[in-house]
Amino acid sequence: MSCKAAHDAGEADIVHRSVFIPPPHATPWWWCLNPEAKRFFDRCMAAGNPELLFREALRELFIRRNENVGIQMLNSASSRGHAAAKYALSMMLMLRMDDNVEKQKGLELYRELDAAGLLAGSNARCFSILTVSWPGEVQMPRIEEQHTVCASPRCSTRGHMPLLYDYRRRAAERNSVHAFGRAAHIPCIQCRADYDLQAFVNLP
Repeated sequence: MSCKAAHDAGEADIVHRSVFIPPPHATPWWWCLNPEAKRFFDRCMAAGNPELLFREALRELFIRRNENVGIQMLNSASSRGHAAAKYALSMMLMLRMDDNVEKQKGLELYRELDAAGLLAGSNARCFSILTVSWPGEVQMPRIEEQHTVCASPRCSTRGHMPLLYDYRRRAAERNSVHAFGRAAHIPCIQCRADYDLQAFVNLP
């Protein structure tokens, strides 16, 4: 391959879309000040790099408060196979009280991640981005007390996930073994989704 051909290949959108973006803690701080690095990231973003779409979506959602823009970016990143974007999208959709169709769509995405064993890792990715990239700037949405994903009147654990989350959180503060396990022992997947919503809005 000639030098020109190699250069042209390196400039292709598929390269910028697929290139690995290091996590925030491994990204040199001076990259944001370097014109060449900034141009590179701009090219990756324009090409639809899912990792950058995911990070920018979190910025739009929880710093700039542009929910529609953030949801669109999460949809784009999720459609390209980004698990953490799919997780964040499922959380945002399940938080909606005025749109049951979107809420059910969020639950289906959550089920897919649960079946693939990707929930814990995706939650950790969101935590990493929100705490390392913008400490002190993030404003997470709130959950109304009456808001639950689980709608079954026969479910014995329905409505108890805030208490379980608070118990796990306080156990973590004491370095207790009871901090581990999240809601894995709960048979109702909708209640497990309710637990993860509690964990999600308390991420930063």
